Amino acid sequence: MQVMMNRLRPTSSTRILDVGGYVFDWEGVVPITSPIVLLNLAHPPHATLPERFTPVVGDARSMEFPDRAFDIAYSNSVIEHLRTFEDQKRFSAECRRVGRQLFIQTPNRWFFIEPHFVVPFIHFLPWSIAKHIVRFLSFRALFRRGDNIDLKKLADELRLLTFREMKELFPDCEIYREKWFGLTKSFVAIRQ
Repeated sequence: MQVMMNRLRPTSSTRILDVGGYVFDWEGVVPITSPIVLLNLAHPPHATLPERFTPVVGDARSMEFPDRAFDIAYSNSVIEHLRTFEDQKRFSAECRRVGRQLFIQTPNRWFFIEPHFVVPFIHFLPWSIAKHIVRFLSFRALFRRGDNIDLKKLADELRLLTFREMKELFPDCEIYREKWFGLTKSFVAIRQ
């Protein structure tokens, strides 16, 4: 979030689209009061939302917003959940169409820890094998307090991206490399 704040400098009048996000990603985390549209496949889990948040149910691969409807199209770790590169292309095209500025983050395919299951090197195995192992031997499987996510379904929907693929999906963006102890843990497509 700090990189987004420093690079895009949102103000209280900046219109933000958060694709796949929730109120808790913003409230108490980011010191801005911008109006934010939360686009998700289902209604958010909150019964009532603070006034500046507008929930919208929709598909990020085919958004029903006009071109450049938002000052910032933002998404944190959503694009890798779209199963196929074709769906990831549709997602990126829609984000680039509706947002004047972009901040789209995703984990690095070549980082040594698979971030969804918190298992080192597992994602370098053939996924048909790895997705069965992570259901039993991952940090997430072993310590799942309150987590009701179907791990097999989660494994089936993942397709992590490389730097080259991010450049292809976001040709008009800078691809920022987010580091962890000198290693690139994730990529962020930034268009200012």
